[in-house]
Amino acid sequence: MTSSSDNPTEAGLLRGLEVAIRSLVPEAVVEKVTPFSIDDAEAGETTVKAMGYGQPLLVVAREPDGSAHRYVLHTATPNPYGHDFRADRAAEMLLAYDTFNDIPGHVRAIDVGGLGHHGELVSLRDVGEMYVLTEYAPGHPYAEELRRIGETGEATATDVMRAGKLAGYLAALHVVPDDIAPDDRPALYRRAIRDLVGSGEGLAGIADGYPPAYDERLAGIEQAALRWRHRLKRRGDRLVRTHGDFHPFNILFDDAHELRVLDASRGCLGDAADDVTALSINYPFFALMHPGTWERGFGPLWSSFWRGYAASGRGGGQGLFEVVAPFWAWRTLVVASPVWYPDIDPAARERMLKLAEDVLAADTFDPDMVTAMMAEAP
Repeated sequence: MTSSSDNPTEAGLLRGLEVAIRSLVPEAVVEKVTPFSIDDAEAGETTVKAMGYGQPLLVVAREPDGSAHRYVLHTATPNPYGHDFRADRAAEMLLAYDTFNDIPGHVRAIDVGGLGHHGELVSLRDVGEMYVLTEYAPGHPYAEELRRIGETGEATATDVMRAGKLAGYLAALHVVPDDIAPDDRPALYRRAIRDLVGSGEGLAGIADGYPPAYDERLAGIEQAALRWRHRLKRRGDRLVRTHGDFHPFNILFDDAHELRVLDASRGCLGDAADDVTALSINYPFFALMHPGTWERGFGPLWSSFWRGYAASGRGGGQGLFEVVAPFWAWRTLVVASPVWYPDIDPAARERMLKLAEDVLAADTFDPDMVTAMMAEAP
């Protein structure tokens, strides 16, 4: 690759490199760009490194007086070691820029940014936090409807219809993504199951937010969930498109009953059980917050949702009950959290945690377990 390249992407990269370098050395011209190999060991050397996380480029720039300057351009490539999504790779680059210069003897980080469509460099050096700009969707959060049912104790026909509609939405969403190569799906599913148990937003991260008094109990829940991870991580055949955070505050209905959703998360790839539990756990949760509302209020929604999802014959319904347990436990820790929901009645929190433990201990999930728990609730 040289500055005379006829390739638009390479030419854009060279121009971008010159702009970035000239912010440091005003009259420098990029003379040469060459790739580093992952490992230059001799053939047959047993310690040769076969894989890296990117392909660094050596950039040589020269000033008019002949002075040469050498830089290294680092990029990241997709792989199943936590760099599956572009956001992962962006995070890696930002973290490198934020930390390299704090380490004694480390090569100095000069700039950080992205590569444009034609290879140009888009600097983020002077940027603080990231942002996303979206359109506005009219409507009210589904949580408002659940609160109204909690107050009245009775679900209307429209409420039951909407629970079925949400099930149908998920069933239609939960399809095998045709833009993901079949060979990539097992690793992406393993990533989703790993994040479920071990990420900061997953079960371990939520558990770490509980007060110390819960440590022993949470250790048992985490250990059980870890056993489920090893049961599920080879189930790559279950990979589907997901929302990733399908709870009542991310679901909007307008006056015409039209559905809009917000804040899709975690790569939007994983198991259908993620979305199904994120929503359905709110029916017993809201019922426990409003005693006496299960039979005529939230119980009909619970039944309508599960019936609607199963009846669709689509999505990730087949074998769903075989994988629900760790997802249910994760969502339980969210709604039972003293940090996220500090005003929960202690008895209700105890019931939710006990149900999570029972679900993790069972071979398959049974919605009737929740119905039975709610029948015993005051």
